[in-house]
Amino acid sequence: MAGVPSICPTLVYRDAKAAIKLLTEAFGFSQVAVYEGDDGSVVHAELAYGNGVVMLGSKGTGGAFDKAMEGAGPAGVYVVVEDVDAHHLRAVEHGVEILMGPTDQDYGSRDYMARDGEGNIWSFGTYAPQA
Repeated sequence: MAGVPSICPTLVYRDAKAAIKLLTEAFGFSQVAVYEGDDGSVVHAELAYGNGVVMLGSKGTGGAFDKAMEGAGPAGVYVVVEDVDAHHLRAVEHGVEILMGPTDQDYGSRDYMARDGEGNIWSFGTYAPQA
């Protein structure tokens, strides 16, 4: 299907609302959908960046994915960006923990790496893998 991502990283957070705020404000994702349970937990959310989407939700919802992810460690996600330095500056301005500043790589990419509030590693760079 044209225009539909074939792979979507999916993460669970203790505080999914804080994760949504960080991803939209500090990393520039757009909120596509957020569905909340009666208790205010995030049952399912979709955030877009370019033509990619990350899905996320709250830990402890009791759903099948939540149960499968119980005890799972942090994940790593790579996002292609056009201007690594500007993207990095935005993240820094929002107080994001930077693990590696903008760096030119031997394979031609320029990337930086950050950690979100729950330990997931987000890498942003110019390298665009080909399917």
